[in-house]
Amino acid sequence: MSELIQTTLTETIALHERMKAADSTPIVDAAAAIVETITRNGTLLIFGNGGSATDAQHVAAELIGRFQRERRALPAIALTGDASVLTALTNDYAFERVFSRQVEALGRRGDVAFGISTSGRSPNIVAALETARARRLQTIALTGRDGGAVGRAAAIHINVPSDSTPRVQEVHRTVLHIICDIVERAFA
Repeated sequence: MSELIQTTLTETIALHERMKAADSTPIVDAAAAIVETITRNGTLLIFGNGGSATDAQHVAAELIGRFQRERRALPAIALTGDASVLTALTNDYAFERVFSRQVEALGRRGDVAFGISTSGRSPNIVAALETARARRLQTIALTGRDGGAVGRAAAIHINVPSDSTPRVQEVHRTVLHIICDIVERAFA
């Protein structure tokens, strides 16, 4: 047990260190796009599957509520939180359209569509980013592995280069907290 704990922490720290040494421009660009959108009365639409779905809901909660500072509520919608919409779209269309249909309904030109995928291969995230781009929303992807089709579908791509889903998720949470902090500072 002790060895497992040490190994896990070592791997997590190493991946954080790798991200720390990487170019931070995509993180800065993502936060700037969100700030610009909110400044222009736009909305952040954020989505992902599984653990990434909970990350999307977490970010929306941090922006609507507060991250660390008191400030006005910021417009963010997690496209993962409405069970009726999710199950209706999955039943009536296909799981691949579960987010793209919501982007079509809720996204307006100038909003931000932010897809999270630890594998970079999620067809429903790719479809949503493609719909967003066609509707002239700003697109951001946060991925793992090599970024895959999800990374290629976004104008701004933040990649956590690891094949370990748990380690990617841990760094994703850190990156998302950094983005929340930058965005919040712009409005605090």
